[in-house]
Amino acid sequence: MSAPSSPVPVSFKVRKRSRVVEVEFDDGVMFSLPFELMRVYSPSAEVRGHGPGQEVLQTGKRDVEIHGIEPVGNYGVKPLFSDGHASGIFTWDYLYQLGRDQAAMWEAYLQKLEAAGFTRESGRDHQPEAAGGHGCGHSH
Repeated sequence: MSAPSSPVPVSFKVRKRSRVVEVEFDDGVMFSLPFELMRVYSPSAEVRGHGPGQEVLQTGKRDVEIHGIEPVGNYGVKPLFSDGHASGIFTWDYLYQLGRDQAAMWEAYLQKLEAAGFTRESGRDHQPEAAGGHGCGHSH
């Protein structure tokens, strides 16, 4: 008996107006993944860091858009986000996990915002003062 194979997408659509990626897998499961969720949980080193405890909390991503999607082999895609982020490779397994665990991951994100001193909503909005280089005295 062979090992169970990973789910493979049979349909993949970027819905710009509703800001979701709809992905249907060969097991019949379909997920609607908000752009914001994908951006704050990007599997890139910029977001995850290079090891446990090095994660970087993403803020101000409520209005992020996806300007394009590049295929990566036959195992995933690389979204090109409107904020310039384009280094996260979303494997089919990771997209499936994001869809399956979306509610818990969203709640964890909102709790991290609160723990960092934001309200659940303010951390999701763009902070122009931070983007302008004001606040901490450093230009990032």
